Amino acid sequence: MYRIMILVFSLAFAQDINYDDYFTDKTLRFDYYHSGIADAEYISLDELRIEREWPGSKVNLIDDLHYGLYRFEVVDSASGNLIYAYPFASIFGEWQTTGEASEGVWRTFHESQRFPEPKKPFTLILKKRNPDGSYVQIYESDQNPQSHYINRSPVMQNHRIWKIFENGSAENKVDILVLGDGYREDDAKQFKKNAKHLINVLFETEPFKSRKSDFNVWAIDVFSDETGLSNPRQNIWKRSSLGLSFNAFDSDRYVLTYDNKNLREIAAQAPYDAIFIIFNDPKYGGGGIYNLWSTVSALSSEADYVFVHEFGHSFASLADEYYTSDVAYQVSLPEYEPNDPNVTALFDPENLKWKHLVEEGTPIPTFWDQAAYDSIAVEYRQQRRQLIKDGAGVSEMETLTQKIDAVRKSVINDNKYYGKVGAFEGGGYLAKGIYRPEIDCIMFSRNRDDFCKVCSEAIEKMIDWYVK
Repeated sequence: MYRIMILVFSLAFAQDINYDDYFTDKTLRFDYYHSGIADAEYISLDELRIEREWPGSKVNLIDDLHYGLYRFEVVDSASGNLIYAYPFASIFGEWQTTGEASEGVWRTFHESQRFPEPKKPFTLILKKRNPDGSYVQIYESDQNPQSHYINRSPVMQNHRIWKIFENGSAENKVDILVLGDGYREDDAKQFKKNAKHLINVLFETEPFKSRKSDFNVWAIDVFSDETGLSNPRQNIWKRSSLGLSFNAFDSDRYVLTYDNKNLREIAAQAPYDAIFIIFNDPKYGGGGIYNLWSTVSALSSEADYVFVHEFGHSFASLADEYYTSDVAYQVSLPEYEPNDPNVTALFDPENLKWKHLVEEGTPIPTFWDQAAYDSIAVEYRQQRRQLIKDGAGVSEMETLTQKIDAVRKSVINDNKYYGKVGAFEGGGYLAKGIYRPEIDCIMFSRNRDDFCKVCSEAIEKMIDWYVK
């Protein structure tokens, strides 16, 4: 017997919100500390911080997609109305799935949520999604917008902000902000070249290509004292302005920063709905967390692929569809249907969540030669682990990756259902029990440079939420 996801919404009554009734034209940022272990978490307030003008939609203020592990809500105190709701994932949420957290090691991460500044007293609420899709409240605090504890100091203006392209007012567009890390001031031209190139790659990829007019893209020059990032596995340590580093959660190519407050203060100089951080290092790496930010090595030979792939995570809550790469997370078979738009546990094949995109005659589940693919993956993983152990250089690692990718591609492209939507077993870091929509997609492998139909649809829905 399968279990379905049940969504439990806020007790505050959700309704159409007239922006001017509840909000000023400014942005308010909720900075807080997220602490705990695998089975416990606590939230403590850092501060409330006024930023520049609100760049988001003034129409769609309450999320109705319910992606992500967490949900941030703002409730008007007097009326009890839910006036803002925003879904997100976090570094803390990912860290809870690591061995360190399960062993009882406590960690604290700084996080932020941004929302339009309320005119009247309000309540801040943070909720976490249970596996069955319901929510449990983990934080609540009452706030007064007139409080002298709110930080109203001027936002810094000591970095150069420049436009890659602009198509209209921030409130009616998706505003992407590109930041750089590991670039010295002497590398300013290189940062500009890398940023423009990668943004061009994104907007040559569907559905972003067809929806380019719905976006603005900005960049801020952020310079470091040294070139490149820290790489702890090779005992390389750099002081970079945004604090990015390889080896997040002890995963060799995972690149994150834990310096959230510094990043937010820098980013506050420009309008943004999404942040992308490109870093000046040739080693393959990156990361992406839903409604947080994405990272990519601008100098890697696979930068174009990683840039688009990671933006799929951070912008549209797309899950990783691969399952053969080493990751830091401890993953188990789900008891409930995943809420990610592009993977399924297939508990109810007759009501597949992307059923409307499946052509008649396509079997569910859908056959592919997984055994052949997995045998290649095992060989690759063994060779890659040895290269990491031996401290291999960037060129050796990339040569191995390109060699294995070519062999994998032949297994995938020869499938009868290549390019068709079905339910192909293997995804979300699990070889069995999780299914992806197409045999290949940019969320599955480096062999394809576009999104499958299901991922494209999810991206379109997210764009619509910001601009319609």
